[in-house]
Amino acid sequence: MAENRASANEEAYREGVPCWVDAQLPDVEAGKRFYGELFGWTFEKAYGSSVWALLDGERVASLAPKTDGRMPTVWTVSFATTDAGGLGRRITAAGGQVVMAPFPVGDLGTAALAADPEGAVFGLWQPGTHPGFGRRYAPGTFVWAELYTRDTAAANTFYGGLFHDALFGADAEPDFGRAHVTEVFPAEMPPHFLVHFRVTDLDDALGAVQRLGGRVQAPPFETSYGRVAVVTDNQGASFALLHR
Repeated sequence: MAENRASANEEAYREGVPCWVDAQLPDVEAGKRFYGELFGWTFEKAYGSSVWALLDGERVASLAPKTDGRMPTVWTVSFATTDAGGLGRRITAAGGQVVMAPFPVGDLGTAALAADPEGAVFGLWQPGTHPGFGRRYAPGTFVWAELYTRDTAAANTFYGGLFHDALFGADAEPDFGRAHVTEVFPAEMPPHFLVHFRVTDLDDALGAVQRLGGRVQAPPFETSYGRVAVVTDNQGASFALLHR
């Protein structure tokens, strides 16, 4: 990964590159307190009832209230596309499904929600005035998305077919990996994406998570892309902390 890219490129994100993350929470105000203290984020009103999370004035994520108590409390990663409808049709043809058809988010862009053949859910983002991350890779911002799956070969085929250039092209941006569920989680854990945020000191960050009411789901372990721990926030949303 190119460590000198602390800010996102001004150009639009290429199709298949993780371009945004958002959390669906029961209590956005509690989320603001948790993540504000953990990552130093500040917040401002976004679209509808959601809020932008900012680091040094740049957009790094969003928090939104759950509209239905049956929905999971979760972080979702969205992949960039120039055509959410067309990509949705390709996802369906490849054995996945469109969970939520493309819908406009004001003038910010068009969003959709999809799932791969194993059921791992991810977002699609077709930009309008909001291209995606204002900052990534820096401490306190998105740095990686790992897909935990039961079949990495099948996942490579599915996502490689959708996002070949972003994953395997000559100038690919390696922000997205695949691993077996059982490498970190119990075998019964369903396939899912895990959003990673970068930290400068993993042990200090874990202490802060626990102090703020979160918990450690998987203690630190070594990966090819850095030292990682999996945690949940004070409302149960899982995410990972990465030190490299």
